[in-house]
Amino acid sequence: MSHTVLAINPGSTSTKMAVYDGKELRFEEEMRHSYEELKHFDSILEQLEFRKSKILERLAAQDFYLEELDAVVGRGGLLRPLKGGTYEVNDQMVKDLQIGVSGQHASNLGGLIARELSEPLGKKAYIVDPVVVDELIPVARISGHKDYERISIFHALNHKATARKVARALSKSYEESRFVIAHLGGGISVAAHMNGEAIDVNNALGGEGPFSPERSGTLPLSAFLDACFTEGATKERLEKQLIGEGGMVSYFGTNNMLEIEERIEAHDEEAELIFKAMAYQVAKEISAVSVHFKGNLDAIILTGGLAKSTRFTQQVSELVSWIEKVIISPGEDELFALNDGAQRVLAKEEKAKEY
Repeated sequence: MSHTVLAINPGSTSTKMAVYDGKELRFEEEMRHSYEELKHFDSILEQLEFRKSKILERLAAQDFYLEELDAVVGRGGLLRPLKGGTYEVNDQMVKDLQIGVSGQHASNLGGLIARELSEPLGKKAYIVDPVVVDELIPVARISGHKDYERISIFHALNHKATARKVARALSKSYEESRFVIAHLGGGISVAAHMNGEAIDVNNALGGEGPFSPERSGTLPLSAFLDACFTEGATKERLEKQLIGEGGMVSYFGTNNMLEIEERIEAHDEEAELIFKAMAYQVAKEISAVSVHFKGNLDAIILTGGLAKSTRFTQQVSELVSWIEKVIISPGEDELFALNDGAQRVLAKEEKAKEY
């Protein structure tokens, strides 16, 4: 039986949505939100009605009626740490998304809009694999100082969707697979996936792991500590060094990797060195989490937008292919992944989890 699902993915400056009949895409829309449109809102939560109205306008333009829906699924936001899976949006989740229990981000609106659209229809609202998925094993939580515990924040939605796709291609289930997956995008996260759980992963938002086009990754702590006490230093300024103005942005003033590759083609030695260093750090992180598998690994998977770069994936692959075969699964289809999670529940292939 085919189920009709509306998938919603709110981002910082856009809202993406798609309607699916089963696994088949009926239509997809992306609404860009300008600075002028958003500057009037003092908080993420205040954008809810604005973004919901834009979704309803586009649905009407497609002559689509909400009554056709079997469910609505939204991008999971910054909730409390939870296991991976599909969750029904309940009252507690709504409260936590409204207050931003783990931080404010546009993705917090995903579950809220899904609930508001589905509830009048008597249908269910879901979220799938939010960034706060936390399946770390105890040893992976230890940082090296008792006051600081490692936490799990990563690209869980794309990690798990890619894991399921590759597992199917290998005639296996995700729950019986053993992968190291590197999501390569504006941020980079590298996780050990064992039997359906991400048991170890770098905090891709909070200053761990490889540097990326716009994030600093792990920095020398002594030097960063000195920077904290320099004149004019503020938490906000230093956070920008970690997220947004780190990585390639700090070296070249751009997060556009195509520009970096063009510099390399033009024999820019610095660009070639920094590019190579980023690939090296990804490979080093892959090698580090591979220790969990003791040689019994199904594949290393490179995914995300940067996995479309042959130059980058070749450099990483050359450094880690001795561990296990490398599979390239470029890009990320978050709307499809959201729909896939909802469809599994609607088809009773798995049960929705309770938040």
